[in-house]
Amino acid sequence: MRSSRYLFCILVLLPIVGLYAFLRFVPIGSTFYLSFHRWNLIDRFKPFVGFGNYKSLFHSPEFLTALKNTTIFTFGTVPLTFGIALALAVMLKSRAASRYAPFYQFVYFVPVVTSMVPVAVVWKWIYDPRYGILNYLLSMFGMEPKAWLMDPDTALFAIMVMSIWKVLGYYMVILLVGLNAIPREYYEAAAIDGASGWRQFTSITLPLLKPIILFVVVISTINAYNVFTQVYVMTVGSQGAPGSVLRVLVYDMYENAFRFYKMGYASAEAVVLFLIVMALTALEFGIARER
Repeated sequence: MRSSRYLFCILVLLPIVGLYAFLRFVPIGSTFYLSFHRWNLIDRFKPFVGFGNYKSLFHSPEFLTALKNTTIFTFGTVPLTFGIALALAVMLKSRAASRYAPFYQFVYFVPVVTSMVPVAVVWKWIYDPRYGILNYLLSMFGMEPKAWLMDPDTALFAIMVMSIWKVLGYYMVILLVGLNAIPREYYEAAAIDGASGWRQFTSITLPLLKPIILFVVVISTINAYNVFTQVYVMTVGSQGAPGSVLRVLVYDMYENAFRFYKMGYASAEAVVLFLIVMALTALEFGIARER
């Protein structure tokens, strides 16, 4: 009887698993396969080049710039996003703000559900050197207007600020759910023992939030390394910085694949991105497991 139930479950899940494998694993395998070939869309002959595409990557200034910019973006946005989201979640969990918590959750979550393209367009206008509201506000304090998206020293920082603002509400709500799942009795017992608020936070809140924190850090790292839309919308055109300054990995892949038709080379970039994300994810899981 039990074996028949297992067989029924397997038969029901088999089409779904097969479809998932076809949509996920086949493209990944094809990407690895293409990365070992000089696969040009306009050439009939697509020779096997082994690791030739990978060697070309690490001799390419454009790829190295893209890797550098993406890494700076990731290691700049992930800690700040997590820190600010956790601070907001803790404040909304407090008794003083609990009455207005649903309203603040709504306010912070509106950017999350808004499409990235219109958000990027609005922020591009905010950063406009002549008509942007940011320069207008800074001029009230006697500061000179600045071309935020055209200056190589500020363009990446400006996009990082916009990206943190865009996803902050999502991670805040997730962390707030985790905080609400912690029994209040733990804090009451700690207070009776004389534990301060900071001691309760480090000894109760953070350890019990570890699975949620791991989820937030992993997902935000993956999303940060796949940054593309805001960079493309906000930096392409007369208001943006030179392409080489804000080149990121996904943009470099897009340009090589669909502008220069070098599918093999772009696939090698995708494999490198995949390996970087896998390595960082494994590292984050390892750190979380040790603590």
